[in-house]
Amino acid sequence: MSVLRIANASGFYGDRAGAFQEMLEGGPVDVITGDYLAELTMLILARDRSKDPSTGYAKTFLAEMQQSLALAMDKGVKIVVNAGGLNPKGLADKLTQLAETFNVKTKIAHVHGDDLIDRAEELGLTTSNGTPLSANAYLGGWGIAAALRAGADIVVTGRVTDASLVVGAAAHHFGWKETDYNEIAGAMAAGHVIECGTQATGGNYAFFDSFEDMHRPGFPIAEIEVDGSSTITKHPGTGGAVTAGTVTAQLVYEITGARYAGPDAILRLDSINLEETGPDRVRLSGIQGEAPPDTLKVSINALGGFRNEVTFVLTGLDIEKKAALIQSQIGQQVPEGTTWTLARTDHDDAATEEQASAMLHCVARGQDQKLVGRAFSNAAVQIGLASYPGFHLTAPPGDAAPYGVYTPGWVRATQVRHLVTLPDGTTAEVPPHPGTVPSAVALAPVEEPTLPPLPSPSTTARAPLGRVAAARSGDKGGDANVGVWVERDDAWPWLVHTLTVEALKELLPDTKTMEVERHVFPKLHAVNFVIRGLLGEGVASNARFDAQAKALGEWLRARHLEIPEEFL
Repeated sequence: MSVLRIANASGFYGDRAGAFQEMLEGGPVDVITGDYLAELTMLILARDRSKDPSTGYAKTFLAEMQQSLALAMDKGVKIVVNAGGLNPKGLADKLTQLAETFNVKTKIAHVHGDDLIDRAEELGLTTSNGTPLSANAYLGGWGIAAALRAGADIVVTGRVTDASLVVGAAAHHFGWKETDYNEIAGAMAAGHVIECGTQATGGNYAFFDSFEDMHRPGFPIAEIEVDGSSTITKHPGTGGAVTAGTVTAQLVYEITGARYAGPDAILRLDSINLEETGPDRVRLSGIQGEAPPDTLKVSINALGGFRNEVTFVLTGLDIEKKAALIQSQIGQQVPEGTTWTLARTDHDDAATEEQASAMLHCVARGQDQKLVGRAFSNAAVQIGLASYPGFHLTAPPGDAAPYGVYTPGWVRATQVRHLVTLPDGTTAEVPPHPGTVPSAVALAPVEEPTLPPLPSPSTTARAPLGRVAAARSGDKGGDANVGVWVERDDAWPWLVHTLTVEALKELLPDTKTMEVERHVFPKLHAVNFVIRGLLGEGVASNARFDAQAKALGEWLRARHLEIPEEFL
């Protein structure tokens, strides 16, 4: 087979139900992948496992297989998912029971060895609170390839990199070697594009209003070729769209610089050529890969303490004075820390009470559950008749809830046993990669490319950046990234000279005191910014209003600056 059609039917734990059935019925595919494991998901699964050791996997995948297992096996479609989470064996056992119940013949394998929780202290993966709830190394795709080579119909994994689902399937199909870095990097690029499901077909896309049908975007398909090139598409008749823009949006999502690291290869994001080859068809070619680093990233999740929150509604005049009064009255109730955020949603001479109101949000954190819980809640309520005029809350505060802290770690790749339990019940070990290089070399920053000439001065108008540029943003642990690009060739020189680190800090005042990196991708007409520490201790810590920085790019697009009139 010259092309391997790999579809994706899940971009996160909780994605659209019935997507596997949609992909099986929508047209021919060879493999269906499903990505379930965000950083926050690992904490959720760790808490599940702590309550019941038989859990710790993505239960929604079982529901998908109840609907679609028989059809997938009848069509000869392979299933490769990381839904195993912290308990891939548990999920594999449940799938075996499901197949027996439905009298469906299927061969199931599972990939494991990523779970390092029992070795956390030995490997130096402890946190300030001691032993974490979970510590999982990011494995690559060769365990998946070994399972498919042994005849598996379904492969469930623990924490492999998102793109490894595609890498493993493609490496097996085409017979790639571990050192076929260009081919592997090509599969990584395709995997990175489709890993978040409908984000590749118009979901969360800046120019969503340019598509005719966004009611129900179809899930993406990557048609992988033997040299690692691919075409991103979707089933005919499904909603959304696949364009150079939607693919670019996903390529710049949750990345850092030009070197996109994985355990199987380094993908050079700056090497990717994009070409629209037809309606809903975008080809990725010319992709270069390099040897992977000799370390593996580890996702470490721990409990950080307890948190509670309350939102005070401030209406009418003297908003700032009202906010200052309530802060002085209960601000010291939780000595370990309260964070206050005033959202000025109020308008002058408002026609409705809601439009006349601002929101003062208070988050309390600490190690004392009672103090952060009922003591804080009672203080917020009991002050109601002794505070600012018009006092009321959006909802009564509740009890304290635990919050998580995410910490990235690294271990030597040789310290992790990459294991795969094959359909016959035997367990094999995937040998360490033969060609790793020191991480400092593999992950060295790429020198900024030569920039295009600065365009001649022209008449400008003050307008939102988003009238010209698209953006996508997301979380990388405690950091955030914002990728910004233009779809007009002639606007690229203006963007790359205008949107500097200094300009970004002016446009996004929250970032002024933070370390910000800029990376330039000329072939994508994109710049990517990495904002260090914006998300505090990670998504689960809920450090800011937009905890995952998903809307950070849209805030940036809404900010005004001087833009050449010809682009408007």
